[in-house]
Amino acid sequence: MKILITGGSGLIGRHFIKKFGDQYQFTLLTRSPEKCSEVFSSNIKFIKALPKENSFDVIINLAGEPIADKRWTKNQKQLICQSRWHITQQLVDMVEHSSMKPLCFISGSAVGYYGDTGEQTVTEESDVTQPDFAHSICREWENIALNLKEQTRVVLLRTGVVLAKDGGALKKMYLPFYLGLGGKIGSGEQWMPWIHIEDMINAIEFSISNNMVKGAINCTSPTLMTNLAFTRALGGQLKRPTFFTVPAFLIKVLMGQVAELLLTSQKVSPEKLLSLGFHFIQPEIKSALENILV
Repeated sequence: MKILITGGSGLIGRHFIKKFGDQYQFTLLTRSPEKCSEVFSSNIKFIKALPKENSFDVIINLAGEPIADKRWTKNQKQLICQSRWHITQQLVDMVEHSSMKPLCFISGSAVGYYGDTGEQTVTEESDVTQPDFAHSICREWENIALNLKEQTRVVLLRTGVVLAKDGGALKKMYLPFYLGLGGKIGSGEQWMPWIHIEDMINAIEFSISNNMVKGAINCTSPTLMTNLAFTRALGGQLKRPTFFTVPAFLIKVLMGQVAELLLTSQKVSPEKLLSLGFHFIQPEIKSALENILV
């Protein structure tokens, strides 16, 4: 099976290709083929531009500027949006103008789609009307991808905080927690949707192989937890105290509007994956952290 993947050098893409590189034939769209060739095995093909005609069985679209690495200036917001919307539209255009349609089109999204849910548990079927920036990014991102729903099976990956040792949020948190400087953010009562990297990439493979998977799926652990619970679990795994609290006002001063990502409460349940029989390998935070931080 031939798979085209964008954003393949990112955390999720790297792990997916590493695990399934012998199972699928991968072509990566990248601006830096030489750099990527140093990371991936020789059987991966690299292209700098999309072909005019689709020849792939599956398209996985993971490209996008990191959302939390810089303050949300006007220019940075435009970059975050366009880095997602533009490539997604290009992929849609390619498929629409091709005689060969992919078996499925898997496109990124995030739990930011739901905005602040407070104490309310939300699923893929929940009605959402949120005015915030994260929701507006994800809504348009998904709508562009859904233009292909009459031509192929479209899957939207509403992804939570992906836990892995070599990237993402956990890598950023590791040092302060290891030094005993970790602590809850704000009240710590905000719900924090998370997923182990192995479950994340398995959910993508499940979406490829299972024709019943379509539309949005919540890529989050079925074990719901707050920021405080996560803080204690991480501190416990590293055998470090977690006495500190990072006040909400300080987060807002340091990060500006990006602070919304840390202070927003999102109680997200992966109902669709569960109903379709997906098996989570690491649904509990204690064993997930043990697996990653060995």
